Amino acid sequence: MTAAAANARHRPRRFKVRDDAVDAAALEAYARDGFLILEDFVSSADCDALQMRAAELVDGFDPAETRTIFSTIDQKHAQDRYFLDSGDAIHFFFEDGAFDAEGRLTTDKSLALNKIGHALHDLDPVFDRISRGPRFAMLAKAIGLQEPLLLQSMYIFKQPYIGGEVDWHQDSTFLYTTPLSTVGFWLALDDATTENGCLFAPAGGHRGLLRKRFIREGMTTQVEVLDEKPWPNQVPVPLEVPRGSLIVLHGLLPHASGANHSSKPRHAYTLHLIDGVADYAADNWLQRPRLPLRGFS
Repeated sequence: MTAAAANARHRPRRFKVRDDAVDAAALEAYARDGFLILEDFVSSADCDALQMRAAELVDGFDPAETRTIFSTIDQKHAQDRYFLDSGDAIHFFFEDGAFDAEGRLTTDKSLALNKIGHALHDLDPVFDRISRGPRFAMLAKAIGLQEPLLLQSMYIFKQPYIGGEVDWHQDSTFLYTTPLSTVGFWLALDDATTENGCLFAPAGGHRGLLRKRFIREGMTTQVEVLDEKPWPNQVPVPLEVPRGSLIVLHGLLPHASGANHSSKPRHAYTLHLIDGVADYAADNWLQRPRLPLRGFS
């Protein structure tokens, strides 16, 4: 069977959610697949609000503040203090190739950024309002978080033509708790397709073990390999979704996204949550010494 045929055969089911509940079939799909697609989760008006607010933040950003490039391929940013201090701040990260040999931007800053992170949900009123909306709160409880805490947020640009690929990873590698509790909420602010770099994931891939831990030691990081087995031989499913859709990602689910070689942007907003009853590791890269974690209130 070709990859295209397998993808068509295993096209993931889409669900819609009521304001007060998640259907049992949707929860069963999440338990089975490790991901859940919820269409029409956020209104067009709220998508507009997030995109407009991100544009305002970018407009007020001075590129002279940093030259930090974010890439999951070489991870050079992980040794950069600007990155390591972003857990309780709003910092800006560039795409690979955003600067020429003399350190000058090769395009307008609005088209050169990879993402904004990592405390938008706590420090910006627009992102705070939408991140702590009643649907998000209800969903966090429905998937089993006893005391949901909003840990990390990112506005991801996936710029036309230069938006970089994101390599295979598990979110619990970077945001480790005992017991494991990390969940990702990935909100499409543009239609996400295979052409502009949608997510891919193997259905059921969350049933494996955590393969790596990304550990912080002062102002440096290292990767600890926990399991050297190769990823399971499963055909990854493209998680193509229309604007306003939310994809829920289990912390153990391997997932990735392709580069954006198209003329269309693929903006997305992501939240990572943990359970307050779990222990958040003191050697996780993301620390928030000046900003205590909050839930939905």
